[in-house]
Amino acid sequence: MAFRQNPEPPKPCRARGDFGLLAMPDGSGVSRTAIGDAMTRYALKIEYHGGPFVGWQRQSGQPSVQETVEQALRRLEPDAPGIAAVGRTDAGVHAMGQVAHCDLAKDWDPFRLSQALNWHLKPAPIAILAAARVAEEFHARFTAVERRYMFRLLVRRAPATHDAGLVWQVSHPLDLSAMRAGAAHLVGHHDFTTSRSAMCQSASPEKTLDEMTIEQIDVPHGQEYRFRLRARSFLHHQVRSIVGTLERVGAGAWHPDQVRAALAARDRKVCGRVCPPQGLYLTAAGYPTDPFAGSGSGQTGRV
Repeated sequence: MAFRQNPEPPKPCRARGDFGLLAMPDGSGVSRTAIGDAMTRYALKIEYHGGPFVGWQRQSGQPSVQETVEQALRRLEPDAPGIAAVGRTDAGVHAMGQVAHCDLAKDWDPFRLSQALNWHLKPAPIAILAAARVAEEFHARFTAVERRYMFRLLVRRAPATHDAGLVWQVSHPLDLSAMRAGAAHLVGHHDFTTSRSAMCQSASPEKTLDEMTIEQIDVPHGQEYRFRLRARSFLHHQVRSIVGTLERVGAGAWHPDQVRAALAARDRKVCGRVCPPQGLYLTAAGYPTDPFAGSGSGQTGRV
């Protein structure tokens, strides 16, 4: 599915001195100046519905979140280079707090930059929640010290309507205590080969899962289970494999101690099923200094 960019880009107009004014669709403007070849780096906090996309990463001839954001940036600056993100989500995976960085020649007010991008992102289901100026050493992926994911699992017989495409749904009941007991075996530093995709490009299967919680929420005629995981980094399909395994525990097909045995086996074949992507959300990324501190509505953020 392709998204058509807004047909009415902002139009530049002249102002006194070396500064120009870039007109916004609502009639407001942002000051700009370019000093030689110097560029300013900005961090972007991005929310998106992953349903229409092949994932974050740019892929030739297919709609990706990365390319859609880059197209919006190039409506503002035609020569804007590509962007980098803290995590490359798979097709159908959503984000509440994806972080990316971009380099721009003009000195944008961060709030105005976020609003201009949101204008050009229409009608794609992507929103820039915040923008902030950051130091040139900042890198959305390599500066990050943690990632947080959430997985939503809906249990009810009636099909999901409002949450269709946003949850993984099963019809059988699940045992919360059993799933929590199974999850306890996964927290800490382990070789997660059992939960690793064959396509994973990580140099090592060893990761430290810092925290995992499972919350049960009553919903009309069912329950929703929210799995929250926090780690410095994750393997490809690690979260979906973990949730798929714990679903088997909750359904009574596995004993909680089988999770420990499967982990120790370091064998992908003994893992539970990889659950579908639509229930997975990248919720946040952590940095030594929060790049968005003080970047609330109408404010600018700096580090």
